Amino acid sequence: MSNKSQTLMEIFQEILAASGNSSDSKSINETRILTALKEQAFKERKENIGSVLVKVVSDAQSKLNLTIKPEACNYCEGDFRDVVEAYNGIHGYVSLMVCTIGVLANTMNVAVLTRRDMAAAPINRLLKWLAVADVFVMLEYVPFAIYKYLVLPETLDFRYSWAMYLLFHMHFAQILHTASICLTLSLAIWRYIAIKYSDRSHILCTERRCSVAILTSFLLPPILCIPTFMVFDIHTKNVSDVPGDIAYHVDSDNQGKLYQINFWVHAVAIKLLPCSILTVIILWLIRALYSANQHQKNLRNYSACPAAEKMVKRQHKADKRTDRTTKMLLAVLLLFLVTELPQGILGLMSGLLGKCFFDRCYNLFGELMDFLALLNGAINFILYCSMSKQFRQTFRALLLQRHLARFLPPTASHSDSHNQNTCTEKIKR
Repeated sequence: MSNKSQTLMEIFQEILAASGNSSDSKSINETRILTALKEQAFKERKENIGSVLVKVVSDAQSKLNLTIKPEACNYCEGDFRDVVEAYNGIHGYVSLMVCTIGVLANTMNVAVLTRRDMAAAPINRLLKWLAVADVFVMLEYVPFAIYKYLVLPETLDFRYSWAMYLLFHMHFAQILHTASICLTLSLAIWRYIAIKYSDRSHILCTERRCSVAILTSFLLPPILCIPTFMVFDIHTKNVSDVPGDIAYHVDSDNQGKLYQINFWVHAVAIKLLPCSILTVIILWLIRALYSANQHQKNLRNYSACPAAEKMVKRQHKADKRTDRTTKMLLAVLLLFLVTELPQGILGLMSGLLGKCFFDRCYNLFGELMDFLALLNGAINFILYCSMSKQFRQTFRALLLQRHLARFLPPTASHSDSHNQNTCTEKIKR
């Protein structure tokens, strides 16, 4: 029996059961029902039997005095909903402020991390490209936030150009944000290898492999986002009875397996799987820091021997520098985990519970999740400055160099210096 026929049978059986003729429901012939509906649709000159069925059910409901209860959708109810909706009302202003600060902060990250003494380390290259991805995400979010949260509520003008930009914004932000996830995961794995296999880190953590990790982080996201490209599209909706009064909006086709596959790929492959790997690496890094602290305590006790004091001090400085780098990266990874894990959980539940949960909960927390993602990209500069002495020194030198350059005399060229030295020698003769 086909799905349509099974649905028709269930509806007619419920109608007969409600009317007290449940004993006759077993003798219903689906062919007779479908034939009757098709004949009625032909008489009324309607294209399909769906509209006829709606009329039949409506007539049966009124004649039999039936009450058809709509499907309950009570997800995400409670006082917290009012709090989240209150934040959604100011999200446009908050996001613009975070994006402005984030663009400036990540621009400074790129400027510092590209200095010669900083760019030599492969891990700084990963941090640099992470900052580049965050810059483009925030730059693109600014026009989206201005139109959606400041212009659109006043004009209610859902143009086709706006729908096109919204579709571009959705895919562009998704790809670059996924690239940030891949770079963060590469950062964690890189640090894990550098500490776990410290004796072979110069072989495993090479410049070439760093370049491969960066390139893969930008090539993989478009492939992972293919289901999103196929699910979301521009839809139209008649605003009024006036011809041509149409609103364009971006929505998903919530029917079929592709819709479910999109949620599973987005929730599991893009969000939860990286978060699970990060959780394991974070726990291992915390354990490594604890072991390093115990090792330093043992070295301090051993330093009572005068002959080994210099060697112990040198090893102690190297360990402290390694620990500072690990702590800074640990803070970056923890912040990323706190930001991305709730999105993965909401995406997974949307795939399991369907469109009702998506509309009631995922859309409700959409602005809050955007804020956390933007904040995650904007706050890294503060982490670098507070936890990395080399980053602070390079940033200070960069500021002083640019600030004092206009007051310093121009540097003499090599040819000028050579001519001046030649003239000096002639005078001395």
